[in-house]
Amino acid sequence: MSVGQIQLGKNGITNNFIKSLKNHFKKHENVKISVLKTAGHDREKIKKYSDEILDELGKKYTAKIIGFTIFLKKWRKAIR
Repeated sequence: MSVGQIQLGKNGITNNFIKSLKNHFKKHENVKISVLKTAGHDREKIKKYSDEILDELGKKYTAKIIGFTIFLKKWRKAIR
């Protein structure tokens, strides 16, 4: 089980960010997103980013927030 890493910067969640995230999931089961200071370092903003990413990816993904990092996991079947 490998973990991919990606950074979320000042541009926030863009179409290119979502495309690169989907490409990471082609090779990895889990992806770790590091939220940089320029993207905003408060809990509400990170939770908002997490919700927005899950809406874009679909129902096969779950997220867990630890500190300033969002951990995403892809499941075989839809969760919700």
